[in-house]
Amino acid sequence: MTPQQEKIGTYPFVAEPFHCDFRGRLTLGVLGNHLLNCAGFHATDRGFGIATLNESNYTWVLSRLAIELTDLPRSYEPFTVQTWVENVYRLFTDRNFALLNAQGEPIGYARSVWAMINLETRKPADLLTLHEGKIVDYIANAPCPIEKPSRIKVSGTQPAATLTAKYSDIDINGHFNSIRYIEHILDLFPLDLYRQRPIRRFEMAYVAESYFGDTIQFFVEEQADGTVCVEVRKLEGDVVCRSKMVWGEPYAAE
Repeated sequence: MTPQQEKIGTYPFVAEPFHCDFRGRLTLGVLGNHLLNCAGFHATDRGFGIATLNESNYTWVLSRLAIELTDLPRSYEPFTVQTWVENVYRLFTDRNFALLNAQGEPIGYARSVWAMINLETRKPADLLTLHEGKIVDYIANAPCPIEKPSRIKVSGTQPAATLTAKYSDIDINGHFNSIRYIEHILDLFPLDLYRQRPIRRFEMAYVAESYFGDTIQFFVEEQADGTVCVEVRKLEGDVVCRSKMVWGEPYAAE
């Protein structure tokens, strides 16, 4: 294994049936959880895991996520997630992912942006000074042939859905789970749409935190090119997160 390969974390999985949708494919929400878990495994193995950071009153926060897929693992199919650090800046770090099928072929990639924040002040930490800046030693040069997360704008004024944050929405940090936003956004669309065509690209931009009991609203806007954008706002109007979805060509008749 080359020094560059050693910087890439490789984690095997199986698409459990209860993690798959009605088409027998891994759900995007479960894939998102796998990506975040692999980010945690990779960071922990290198001394930057959440448990270690919590001892110094810090934690990682996901800021941006973009996933691009040509396929998804089928029920019972083995697959692999690879992850590596692409860049480290003073306040953010770029982390990439590759999704490999049972034959080891890439069927998807993801790009993410993370900040490390102080748990008390909620302000970002200087990544280049923490742990003597050793995080830059883990930067790997590996291909990730998808576009970086883009800017997302939604101007809609009529909510497509409204919900109140409940127990299953809240994560270990006490706020609305980042993957639960994805699941709720996917629930905005009819089953027939998922029956007809796949999601080829899915983006999330996290803006602010929401908590148990908060009422949030989902505003949907279709762009001229067919891209669908969603903005999640608190009842008071504050933006919580934004999403962009690009649908693929219709499935061929099976």
